[in-house]
Order: sequence, then C-alpha cells, then structure tokens
Amino acid sequence: MNANNLLFQFTEHLKVINRSEATIKAYTGNVKQFLEEEKRNLKTVTRSDMETYIAGIHEYRMADGKGYSQGSISVKIRSLKRFFEFLEATNIIFIDPMEYIHEPTPDRTLPRNILTVPEMEKLLDQPNLGLKTGIRDRAVLEVFYSTGVRLGELCSLTIYDADLQGRMLRINKGKFQKDRVVPLGKHAVRFLREYITKIRPRFTKRNKKSRVLFVNQLGQPISRQVVQIMVRTNAQKAGLTKKVSPHTLRHTFASQLVKNGADVMAVKKMLGHVDLKTTQGYIKALAVDLKKVHAKSHPRERDKVDRRSIKPRISRKRAENGSYHS
Repeated sequence: MNANNLLFQFTEHLKVINRSEATIKAYTGNVKQFLEEEKRNLKTVTRSDMETYIAGIHEYRMADGKGYSQGSISVKIRSLKRFFEFLEATNIIFIDPMEYIHEPTPDRTLPRNILTVPEMEKLLDQPNLGLKTGIRDRAVLEVFYSTGVRLGELCSLTIYDADLQGRMLRINKGKFQKDRVVPLGKHAVRFLREYITKIRPRFTKRNKKSRVLFVNQLGQPISRQVVQIMVRTNAQKAGLTKKVSPHTLRHTFASQLVKNGADVMAVKKMLGHVDLKTTQGYIKALAVDLKKVHAKSHPRERDKVDRRSIKPRISRKRAENGSYHS
C-alpha cells in the first residue's frame, strides 16, 4: 500500500462526506505525520501499536511544557480514528486498531483571554469610523460579538444572509455542515446597515457580481488572515494585554450569555454546537451560580407575595371508620 495514495483517497473521502477545509487539513496533516513516523504495513498495525503511538504524543506534551494541548491530542486521535475507519470500510484493512481507543476527556476550562464587558467595549471603539475600512471593521467586530460566529463562517457570509429588518443572521454550512439562524443585536444591525448601504457598494464598483458580505477594498472576499490581523491590531490599540483573536470574541459572546443566565440550549443553537456537553462546559468553567439563575428565572421565585406568612390549611374529613384523611 502506497502511503501517498492512501492519503489521497482519504482526502477525497472527506470531501465526499462534506467535511470542512479546516477539518480536512487537520485530519490529513495528522495522518501524514503518523504515516511518516510509523513506516509499517497498516494491515499489521495492532491496538497495542496505536496505544504506544498515542502514549508518545502524551509524553511529548508532558516533557515539553509547550507541546501538544489536550485539544490538539484529541484532534490527532480523532484524525486517526477516522482514517482507520475509512481503511476498514474500504476493505484495505479488516480490523480497526483504533476502534476501542477513545479521545481524552475534554478540558472544560476556558481560555484565559476571555474579555470583560469594559474590555470588549474598548475593542469595539478602536476602528476609525472616518475611514471606509473602519466602518467595515466595526461591523465585523459587532457581528462577532453579537452572534458568536466562527471566523470561517463570517468570511463565508453573503449579502442575503443578513436580515436587518428581522434582526437575524443566517449561517450556511457552518462546522459539520450545519446551518443555523442567530439573532443580530441592535448595534450589529446599525453598523451592518451603514456598511452595506454606504461602504460595500464603493468596494464592489469593479466587482458588482460579488455576493459575499464582507469584502476588501477591491471587492474581493475578505480573507481570514486579514480579519485575524484586524482583530489583533485593534486589541493592541485598545491597550489589551490579553491575546485576542476572532475565536476569543466567540468565547466572550458565549461566556457573557451564560453568566447572565441564558438558557444553555439556546446558547448551544446560537454557537452551532453539535454536542450539548461542549456548551455545558461554559457553565462548569465559569462556575455559574445556578441558585442565582434559578432565583432570577423561576416564576415562583419571582413571586412578590411573602409566602412565609401564609400558613398551610389542612382540612380533615372524618371517614366512616373513624380515621382521618388529609
């Protein structure tokens, strides 16, 4: 079996089942690393071999304080699981050595660089609204903060996805190819309207057929790298010492909703999470006081009547046999 041919077939398989570009890149990169390091006949690879390989990944992390994070290890294991599942499904191998090997339990601690409300406000104030690019960048930041959209999802938005009248944003083919609709806050709507009506038409003069929502000054789709640099630059201008990326804004969006008692299922839908446990991680990591949420949200807790002063009334009826029933 030629390793390059197998890797090519695996890549084509991932494309057929509609995995995202980022997922394909991560999976094939991890599989390629495995094939280069473990030059052996895949038909003879055993579960013990894979456990030894994975143990080496963990040891590398522990030996080098800056090694693989738990998230990276999970992705590496997941990549190999999908690869060997593919080999078994196509009869290249007959026994999947990764079948009973599981990913490590996810670390539910959140990044330390989540922004506070004042820090987020400082960041939002940084784009120069006297410049066309400044209005666009402010609209981008507002959309990030208002919806928790992923970077790739934002760059793929079209002008048809933003319903400013209904204050909703449609996200097509997000992670795991899932579509969803999320609310747009009033500030995001305000800056999106300004951008769409006054700025975007100027950028797309030479590319009027473009339907991508956020574009550069040449009317071309704005790149992920440009957005990342924009977010990082404005964070530095705001004097923030935390490392800030587009994903930081997604975590900030979610953490602030959870802190304010938002329903976890609603947050799950807005974030586009497949597994509820991922969303519940915010509750655990943020040490949300569920008693306060209950007191604030439950109708009986919001009842203004002082029910401590109301004594229970117990009426009793003498039964025919002389006993009492409450």
